[in-house]
Amino acid sequence: MPHFPLISRLSSHEYVAIFLGFILIGFENVLRVIIGFLPKPVINWFYERSRSLFIYFIGHSRDRSEKKRIADHIRKAYDFEELCNVFGYKHEEHVVLTKDGYLLGLHRLPSRRNEPMQRPGSSTGKPVVYLHHGLLMNSEVWVCLTDPARCLPFVLAERGFDVWLGNNRGNKYSKKSIHHSPNERKFWDFSIDDFAWHDIPDSIEYILKTTGVESVGYVGFSQGSAQAFAALSIHPQLNQKVNVFIALAPAMKPAGLAAPIVDGLMKASPTLLFLIFGRKIILSSAVMWQNILYPPLFNRVIDIALDFLFSWKSHNISPLQKLAAYAHLYSFASTKSVVHWFQIMRNSRFVMYDDEVYTPSMRVKARSGYRPVKFPTHNIATRIVLFYGDRDSLVDIDTMLHELPRHTETRRLRGYEHLDILWGENVHVDVIPDVVAALKRQTDHPEKLNGDLNGLLLTASPNLDAGGWTPELGTSGYATSTDS
Repeated sequence: MPHFPLISRLSSHEYVAIFLGFILIGFENVLRVIIGFLPKPVINWFYERSRSLFIYFIGHSRDRSEKKRIADHIRKAYDFEELCNVFGYKHEEHVVLTKDGYLLGLHRLPSRRNEPMQRPGSSTGKPVVYLHHGLLMNSEVWVCLTDPARCLPFVLAERGFDVWLGNNRGNKYSKKSIHHSPNERKFWDFSIDDFAWHDIPDSIEYILKTTGVESVGYVGFSQGSAQAFAALSIHPQLNQKVNVFIALAPAMKPAGLAAPIVDGLMKASPTLLFLIFGRKIILSSAVMWQNILYPPLFNRVIDIALDFLFSWKSHNISPLQKLAAYAHLYSFASTKSVVHWFQIMRNSRFVMYDDEVYTPSMRVKARSGYRPVKFPTHNIATRIVLFYGDRDSLVDIDTMLHELPRHTETRRLRGYEHLDILWGENVHVDVIPDVVAALKRQTDHPEKLNGDLNGLLLTASPNLDAGGWTPELGTSGYATSTDS
């Protein structure tokens, strides 16, 4: 007899929500297929109609300032390289082969803006810091700010750090495996466990071999911090290779979503997401909507969704910053990795992915005391510093501290929500100085980290000209460098 895990768990209005959800997802899938066959002029027509409707109902911004030009160029930037070019930074691209066969893209900022570049892949002799993004993101989220003084990687580079930025398997820069094609379901069969067992330690190991240093500083945002919590807890030797772990908007075991119906549905049966989105990419239609909607309208949709799901108002992020950054907010991720998060919420524990959690046999196990395996986060020996916003609905700091070793330090950011720690108007005052100080404390040669930041905003003039933005494109590949 078929097993239906939702029966007897949900109320009638929740079943109505499921039904409506399937209708909307089905409509969106049909629309995506249709749009896939439409010629570009027709898509442009839809874009112009959405623009006209937005201007008619909301109004039209007449901002012609230099900041607006910069925001537009950042929004239109195609990749990490073009984002760095906006402010004149040079970068390298590297590829890591994980032990289970995934190819991960790494980006590197080895020098200050006006410093000459060394041979790609060589040691700089500088302290190394590794930054890792959050869920449904890639490395672009770190460098899509409209002001270089608020951009953590650029500030760290100016301070004298050798800055590396990682990418999860499956996203824009890591959508390749030596074993499976991205068109195969098996390619997308990964969760937070796989990030912890392979992506994080293998990326760090590659960086250590390339730079010749003994350890790196680690800065993780949101799920990027969860991946480090998990990796450091199950790899004792990794604690010797990470000299400090800085968690921005740390995620470990969120209480849930702000929308009661969605929260109830997902906690009752996280695997419902497989029925809605399939077993490959989650929210793959986001790119389609981004292409056909007028950017301010797309931003408004994002704001409404963030408010509905998480009660985030995003008041600390300026409209121009949203215009620039929301275009780089989404990247590909597996449905399984999101299912994993709802398993964590359902169990109220930072657990490993449970493949059996909704089978009939599990019900018998549950009565005999079965529980999914928990990441042993008390085992972490690396120094930990948590930066959290007191208005972040995904962070329960007291619960988190209970699961972490006693040497964990905290920095409370008043009035901050989740994304504010990345893109807020005052991160250059409230966040970045303390992050730099925490990294500097762990370096063997702090005297090398005295770069002048006072002129960062003024000297890092955007790579714009009167006729528009024309970035100099380099070649992509293994251990290559690009000049702006």
